Amino acid sequence: MNEYTRPDSARSPEATALGAPMPGAQPPVLRPGGEEPLDGPPVEPPAAPARHGFLSPLNRRRLRNFRGNRLGYWSFLIFAALFVVSLFAELIANDRPILVSYKGAWLTPVFVDYPEERFGGFLAQTDYRSPEIAREIAENGWALWPPIPFSYNTINTDLPTPSPSPPTWMLTDQQCKAAAEARGGSTCRDLPWHWLGTDNTTRDVLARVIYGFRISVLFGLILAAVSSVIGVIAGAVQGYFGGWVDLSFQRFIEIWGGIPTLYLIIIISAFIAPGFFVLLGIMLLFSWVALVSVVRAEFLRARNFEYVRAARALGLSNLRIMTVHLLPNAMVATLTFLPFILNGSITTLTSLDFLGFGLPPGSPSLGELLAQGKDNLNALWLGLTAFFVIAAMLSLLVFAGEAVRDAFDPRKTFS
Repeated sequence: MNEYTRPDSARSPEATALGAPMPGAQPPVLRPGGEEPLDGPPVEPPAAPARHGFLSPLNRRRLRNFRGNRLGYWSFLIFAALFVVSLFAELIANDRPILVSYKGAWLTPVFVDYPEERFGGFLAQTDYRSPEIAREIAENGWALWPPIPFSYNTINTDLPTPSPSPPTWMLTDQQCKAAAEARGGSTCRDLPWHWLGTDNTTRDVLARVIYGFRISVLFGLILAAVSSVIGVIAGAVQGYFGGWVDLSFQRFIEIWGGIPTLYLIIIISAFIAPGFFVLLGIMLLFSWVALVSVVRAEFLRARNFEYVRAARALGLSNLRIMTVHLLPNAMVATLTFLPFILNGSITTLTSLDFLGFGLPPGSPSLGELLAQGKDNLNALWLGLTAFFVIAAMLSLLVFAGEAVRDAFDPRKTFS
């Protein structure tokens, strides 16, 4: 009889100390690292979800949901493409050549302001559209012009019809004959084309649309970004600390939000000439209030969660808890509202320009173009162009915002 078959009373002290198995038992299986034995085969710990690139599995699901909304996804791509193209407006619509080869020298008039004496003239600034300068460059080299040879402030004195002039493709050769003969031609094809016509000051509408689109989106992006940062900070402080801090902030916001922004801008415009940064600063004083309530609600909801209490018990500072543990949850709501805040910022600038309290006169503005369409009802191309451009821009932003909202929807993300 060996030690595995004799009764427990007969087992040797050594076997008992070593924890020998009972009769018929399976050999002991130790855990990794030599810990206490298990009753079954070794179990491997669950592997962490694979991380591909810089996106976590959760963000990959959100991106997949965003792409799943085809209308919003393509709206975002179209809007982003239009904005990127407008950033190079000087290379698309300009009354200066992009590149000039003159007497063996390479010149870039788009980026450098050359005096006219460089081309044999005597003026301080070169007018590259004048026949003399064009002839001088043609005889001693060549010039590469943008697709639209007009800038947003180019005054055209050789229009075939009185200003506001219709788009060139709407004119007949008889209407273009006089202007074409002055340039050595005979038909509309011999004239520089105004694809969307001109406004009441002979400026090209298409060029102003391109520049106006860029300045509107830049204004909206800057205003939305800065106001979101201020709104998130204010809402986080309110929601996390609560009590008298929350109560004081809420009373201040109720008073501050009741101030009429438009009247304030009108009053300030009487003392300060309105400009891009002046309008941006005035609008920033009030636009940050939009996100405070959303972020405040998220911090109020999460400040008493177990993981926040555990972080406090571990001695983490309030700033670290707010920024590392609570802010990511609040940013979901912030990112969802961001496209709509951008939409509202662009609408505000357009409205101010339409009323005459926006950008300085002469600036490329969609609102100012809309106002010209109202004042010149016989020039349908002005009002229709402004309307369709503004409607398309805001619609693309709304569709993209809905796609972002669906992407961050917990019901779709975790389903």
